[in-house]
Amino acid sequence: MSVEPKVFDHVKKILASFNGKYMTGDVLKRTAIIEDLDKYDDQLMEALLSDQLIHDTYTKKIAGVEVFEVNQFVSMLEFKDYWEDSYTKYSNKIGLTAGGKFIDENEDVVLDFPYKDCVLKAGMTKEDAKDNDEPFLNEVIAKPEIDEMLEPKIFVNAKKYDKDGVHDATGIDDNDNLIIKGNNLIALYSLKERYAGKVKLIYLDPPYNTGSDSFMYNDSFNHASWLTFMKNRLEIAKELLTDDGLIWVQTDDGEMRYLGVLLDQVFGRNNFINVVTVKTKIGGVSGSSEGKSLKDTTEFIQVYAKDKEQIDLKPVFALTPVWDYIQNEYINVGKSWKYTNVLLKLGEKKLIKFNEKDGRAYYYYPNAETCSVKQYAKEHDMTEEDVYNTIPDKIIQSTNAQSSVRQAVVKETAGFDEGFVSIVYVPIKGKNKNKRTEILYTPTKRMVMFLSDMLTKDKGGNLLYKEKLTTLWDNIQYNNLAKEGLVDFPSGKKPEKLLQNIVEMCTDENDLVLDFFGGSGSTAATAHKLHRKYITVDQINSQVTKMLERLNRVVTGEDIYGISKDVNWQGGGSFVYAELMEKNGGYVKDVMSAKKMSELFDVFERMKDTTDFDFRVDLEKFQQELHGFSDVDEARKELLRILDKNQLYYNYANIDDSNVRDLVDDADYKFNKSFYED
Repeated sequence: MSVEPKVFDHVKKILASFNGKYMTGDVLKRTAIIEDLDKYDDQLMEALLSDQLIHDTYTKKIAGVEVFEVNQFVSMLEFKDYWEDSYTKYSNKIGLTAGGKFIDENEDVVLDFPYKDCVLKAGMTKEDAKDNDEPFLNEVIAKPEIDEMLEPKIFVNAKKYDKDGVHDATGIDDNDNLIIKGNNLIALYSLKERYAGKVKLIYLDPPYNTGSDSFMYNDSFNHASWLTFMKNRLEIAKELLTDDGLIWVQTDDGEMRYLGVLLDQVFGRNNFINVVTVKTKIGGVSGSSEGKSLKDTTEFIQVYAKDKEQIDLKPVFALTPVWDYIQNEYINVGKSWKYTNVLLKLGEKKLIKFNEKDGRAYYYYPNAETCSVKQYAKEHDMTEEDVYNTIPDKIIQSTNAQSSVRQAVVKETAGFDEGFVSIVYVPIKGKNKNKRTEILYTPTKRMVMFLSDMLTKDKGGNLLYKEKLTTLWDNIQYNNLAKEGLVDFPSGKKPEKLLQNIVEMCTDENDLVLDFFGGSGSTAATAHKLHRKYITVDQINSQVTKMLERLNRVVTGEDIYGISKDVNWQGGGSFVYAELMEKNGGYVKDVMSAKKMSELFDVFERMKDTTDFDFRVDLEKFQQELHGFSDVDEARKELLRILDKNQLYYNYANIDDSNVRDLVDDADYKFNKSFYED
């Protein structure tokens, strides 16, 4: 089957017109062509530039002057290496490269893999997994086709969900939440028209390039396909982020290392923030892997900023009942717990010194009294647990904190060695910034810390210990997630608590959160309950249905699971749902429903009149081959393969064409105008 990109046909036709100078039969004389290109041969350049497709593909304007990109054109000639008769200039070796050479030959690192210069096709169906069918378009060679594929698309079936039900959506504003059904790469380029530079946080839980993951994407992606799949989406995702925005990408350890280098390439190594390790299960690999690898109990979230200098990560805390925390984190593992004393009273407060220059005052408490928690419990007929839960504002520890403030205390309170001393001043940073604050010190000038400063209360008034999150998150419940969202999503659902940590760390209320691997809708549900705006995308019917059901229950207040209790969620808000308008999708259904070869032939005849086929297909040759099939299943697969999956959706630019406008109802027409033009 002849499947060369259009530009090859145009180039060959022009070169053939030179009467053998640049071609022998169908074979290019590359050396002769390149030599004349280097000399900017007048006749060759004029012939090439007179072709509109070549002109548009290989010229660009610099300072108002049109420049022919000779190197890019020569690259196409020199590296003509085919995937299914198509083209890519990258090698079939996977690895890290520098300056075009692999890492063992050079030092500066760029990720290289097969078909890196390609855009993964929009279809992502099981048929794309056929042997040797790496579904790519090439950014250089097939540039016209890629530009068409990534143009903004028409939305249809736009609906608004709120507490009063479901209504036609005839418009959208920046306060609306949005769920899109359609291919996520195509959707991202449509979103770019309205949301470029407006997304504060992107969270992604992509398919992990494993045959068993819960995502119903083509799970036969090989390593190179998966990296290209991610590269295409990360590049456009970066354009959607605000300058102080962040992206969190969660994977297992199978693709983590290559993905990290890819993220370095897209966002810059200088914008790497952290890798967060999340404990997701107790068990791990077993059976045939036993003895071959360690048990797999974690996943990893790689965090990058669009501009590291502008981000502001807010403190987020793991919360544990105070007595459980003491027992599990200290006593049961043999660690020494420090908050073991009770400050019974401070007594009389005497001024030692007041410094008029800096406003600092130093005091002395000669009659301060303390005892141990154990002693206090015994004297008051209480358990130690009762003491911790009753008087945390009196329970203390001391620390030998080295600071300029302590140095001043040591100097100004020298000789006061029997009771507590203190300093009263206005900190210039920290939680008490610009507030007049008193800090106590023991007779040995160790700073006093109160347990109550480490605690908070839940809605029931129970005391919880606050531990600031680090890069190890091992306190998130991954078991028993079945009720979250009341949707069935076996082993693929992410806990709302995990997402709450991320959302609260990176955003404020009304900031915009994006998840374009929508799945069961966990990110959207969490963002909604935390009063953030959100956009989520998925193309799989069953997942979109579950997502709509879940988000509708959030709006109505029926969702009492996940973080609902923690944030006292009572319902409210709304969201808008819309679908990318299918173009070739109807024929896919016709092909799949055909039971006999005669029915497939009929479908093909209808397709020839109205369908966009893969730009590389020789239809006459294909028709001959189709009639040679005896197996309906094989013929069906081939017919699906020649459909141009890059034309699955209608372009917004064509919405006013009469043949398209007739297909779009008035409400959806108004919605599209609002989305793209308001």
